[in-house]
This record gives sequence, C-alpha cells and structure tokens, in this order.
Amino acid sequence: MAAARERRPTIADVARLAGVSPSAVSFALNGRPGLAEATKSRILAAAAELGWRPSRPAQALSRGRAGALGLVLARETDAIGADPFFPAFIAGVESVISPRGDSLVLHVTAPGDEAAAYHRLAADRRVDGVLLTDMRVEDPRPELTAGLGLPAVVVGDPDCAQGLCAVSLDDRPAFTAAVARLAELGHRRIAHVAGPPEFRHALRRRESWEEAVRDAGLTPGPVLPGGFTADGGAAATRELLALGAGERPTAIVYANDLSATAGLAVAHQLGLSVPEELSVVGYDDTPLAAYTHPPLASARADAQGWGAAAARALDEVITSGRADDVDLAPAELLPRASMGPAPRALPQPRRTPTPPSTSTSTSTSTSEPTVRRDPC
Repeated sequence: MAAARERRPTIADVARLAGVSPSAVSFALNGRPGLAEATKSRILAAAAELGWRPSRPAQALSRGRAGALGLVLARETDAIGADPFFPAFIAGVESVISPRGDSLVLHVTAPGDEAAAYHRLAADRRVDGVLLTDMRVEDPRPELTAGLGLPAVVVGDPDCAQGLCAVSLDDRPAFTAAVARLAELGHRRIAHVAGPPEFRHALRRRESWEEAVRDAGLTPGPVLPGGFTADGGAAATRELLALGAGERPTAIVYANDLSATAGLAVAHQLGLSVPEELSVVGYDDTPLAAYTHPPLASARADAQGWGAAAARALDEVITSGRADDVDLAPAELLPRASMGPAPRALPQPRRTPTPPSTSTSTSTSTSEPTVRRDPC
C-alpha cells in the first residue's frame, strides 16, 4: 500500500480523473491548441489534484534536449571551495535554469583530463551546452567544443572567444580608480599580488594595474604571484613586506579578495596597522570584504549577475545557433577603510610568530616577472 501511495501520477491517471483521452491531457499540459477551454481547465484541475509533475527525462526526450547546462572546472577542489566567485556565479546560472526545472552539470577535473570531460558530455548528450570559464592563453576549448558540436559561451575576454559568444566584464576601470586613489593619497610604491599567469583574466588585471601605475607617473612596483589563493596571497605579502626600506610597498593591490584578505591578516600578524602603515585593495567584493578589520577596499564585479547573463546567452545559442556578445557593467571600486594616506616614514614590521606557509605557488624572487601578452 505504501508503494502504491508513493507511485508518481501519470498522464493516464490525469486522463481518467478528467474523463478525457491521454492525448488530450498531453495537449493541455503542453499548451497546444485544439482543446475547448472548459476541457483544458478540467484537465489542469485534475493534474493539480493528483499532484502531477512533468517527467524531466520524458520532456528531454520529446524535445531532443538534455535539460541541463554544463560547467567544467579544471581546478583543485579545495581551491574551488575557497574561491567565493564560483558559488556566486553558479547561483546566477541557477537563477535562470532552476525555475524551468533544468539543472547544471558540474565537472571538476584535472587540467590533463579536461578535454576528455567535454568529449563525455558531448557523447552522452548529458548537456545542451557548456559555459567556458577561466579562459587561458591559447585556450583550446573554443575549437574543441565547436568540433564536438557542443554549443558554448565564453565567460570572459571576447578576444579569445574564437567566434563564440562572449559574456565579459571590464575590470580595468576598477584598477585604474584604485591606483589613482592610492596615488592621490601619496603612495609611490604600489605592489601587485597577481593571479595564475595562465589565466587571461589574471593577466588582464595585472596589465590594468601596471598601466594605471604608469598613468599615475609612477614606476610599477614589485609583482608577486598569489595564485588567487589565501596561502599564495599570504606568502606573497610576507615576501613583499620583507623587502628593504627602499623597495617595500606602502600599498598592495591584489587580484582577488581571497588573497587580499590573507594579506590583510599577515600585515596584522607582522604588527602593521592598516591603513596607517599599509593600504590593501582586493577584487571581487565578496560578502566578507565589508566585514574584515578594517573593511577591505575592493571592486564589485557582480559574479551572480555574470552567471545569470551567461546562462541566458547560452540559452540563445542553444535555441538560435548564435548570440551576440554581452558586455556587463564594468567593475566598480569600493574604496573602504583599508585604503589610507601613505605613511610619512616606512614602518619596520615587528617580528611575530606566524604559521608556516603551505603555498607552493609563490616565487621567492623579488624581481618583477615578465608579463605574457600572447595572442589568442
């Protein structure tokens, strides 16, 4: 009896209750013309009474669709869990597809297995299209997905979309505003903690910082990799603050909030007051940025809105075969209390016990690495 009660209502059940044929039920539930309004109303009332819901597999089969979008991330799982961008981005995607009952198929894979993941998605017809994030220099994925016949949208720089629709956001205004404000506050040594150099958005943020520093009439200060991680940001910050008095920065602009928050903690551990002795600027405006001590200056990039826009663009590509590029509102600087006037005399960090760094992504060299500007 329990099994009978738990059985999912079918179209045949609705037809019996409404006193019509199963084909009439199908017409009514799919909004097709040809039924009298009274008959349609009776069928819909019967479906509601029985608690009938459409079968996603059956709908997908009838429409020739999987009812899902795909997202393949070639990152370490712990790095994805710690990076606040992806939960917000995924929430934006879900805000578009969940109300209609579609789903997001997420694959986390090693870079060497990435191509195989796309081949499986295409061969199994598990998704109707894919979102390409973390675009890299000379990225093979636009060509790969085109060859597989898998609709795709690039989340990022349209210059490397290779003819695919790109949903992009210009982060240069935020870096320009941050550096200009720091220069107005008297800072002359403004360092940068960069993201992974293989990512195009990390290179673009570094280039934006460098251009803004030069536009302010200053020489770009030290650059160290932070890898978009807390460990990397902390290690890079310790290295920058260990420089001699003539090289040590009075302000650090980070490529994301995760590395900036770790850098802020390191400054406190070393006994430096922020912003009186060091100014700190992040990027992404994550929810915790406004609640650090002091509140972290950052750039609002609206990851959730980005995800929603990317999902809508991919819907259009799936339906129409193409979509125009989408330019989102540029990133906006939020100059919170972690930015302040440059110190009159450069303070000497106090020696305090700090936990050993587990980062393997940060170089020990203090020389500025060469920026790659490879063509796509």
